[in-house]
Amino acid sequence: MPARRSLASAAALALAAGPLALLTAGPAAATPPPSPSSPGKANAAVLRAGLDVSLLNKTVNVPVRTSLNEVQAPASAARTALTVTLDGVEKGRPVSLLRADVATARATVEGDRAEGRSELAHAKVHVPGLPLLSLIEVEKVTSKAVCVAGARPEAEANALGRVTVLGKRVTLTAGGVTRVAVPAVGEVSLTFSKRDTTSRTAAAAALELKVSVNPLKLNVAEVEGVVTLAEAGCTVPEVRTVGSAPEAAEPAGVKPQTAGVVKTEPVGEKVNLAETGGSSATPYLVGGGAVLLVAGAGAVVVARRARA
Repeated sequence: MPARRSLASAAALALAAGPLALLTAGPAAATPPPSPSSPGKANAAVLRAGLDVSLLNKTVNVPVRTSLNEVQAPASAARTALTVTLDGVEKGRPVSLLRADVATARATVEGDRAEGRSELAHAKVHVPGLPLLSLIEVEKVTSKAVCVAGARPEAEANALGRVTVLGKRVTLTAGGVTRVAVPAVGEVSLTFSKRDTTSRTAAAAALELKVSVNPLKLNVAEVEGVVTLAEAGCTVPEVRTVGSAPEAAEPAGVKPQTAGVVKTEPVGEKVNLAETGGSSATPYLVGGGAVLLVAGAGAVVVARRARA
């Protein structure tokens, strides 16, 4: 009889331990957050010039390719030079292509975000052959490009205050082209707030000038090309998921579910829904429960045979 009682007690304990094990089983570990598989890119420049200068006493063109405060990330951070000078064009004299009170360019890449930004304030741009007449004068122009993983890239460009081209004040239209012609000097086609975005990239330029002037001064016959002020660009970082794919966000008010647990409360109080979801521990819990169930059933059979 003592042996039979011990066996029956063991069966009862096994049957009680199964639900208890399920209740005390901890939830599965959280899925690690996604991380960039390759960093994004960002770039910015206060001024970029691509000009062809024809000289009077020569039959060749002098190419002028220069930029001010050009930065790229993650390799570079920021620059704040205020002037850029060309040598050997106006009879060997240096030419100050740009003078400004503020000229900054920044490019940053941090985690899943890449951003390029540039700003130019109280600036004057000159081209060879026009030492006294500014190609363009601006009070303030800015551009910004932002690329964030999982969001569409954004680009914006602005011009604040007065803008003067070849001595004439102009009114800018976003995305439109403004043409300024001056007799015996030349013509400038001005594009304001030029922006371009794709699913992975963004680029912006506050002002783009297509220049064609024939000053016939200081040994310069003609200047043609493009000058860009305040440009920025970026590329979205590529993000991969570490481990398994992240689970979809659950609706507000719905709790994560755990295996095989039903909670009840007295009538009149709030009753929780059955929590019947799965986790990474579910196979082990099910297997353990099956073993306990078989052991309990065997104990019951042995106890009945003993009574018989």
